[in-house]
Amino acid sequence: MESLQPNPELLLSLVTMKMPFGKYKDTLLCNLPVSYLEWFQRKGFPKGKLGMLLQTMYEIQMNGLAYLLEPLKKK
Repeated sequence: MESLQPNPELLLSLVTMKMPFGKYKDTLLCNLPVSYLEWFQRKGFPKGKLGMLLQTMYEIQMNGLAYLLEPLKKK
């Protein structure tokens, strides 16, 4: 059975990549408000890597797993 460990590179992207457009431009993906992620969930996530990361952040928030990102954030 395959291990369900989070992908460390993906998690690092969530704490280093900034939103490239919109109301929250230049906000780290991990710091986007849940309401914004929920809006994307309803309207559709962008295509490509950004969409995959936003969808991952949405799932992290919805499942109460944001604490997984805390050790990766730069102090």
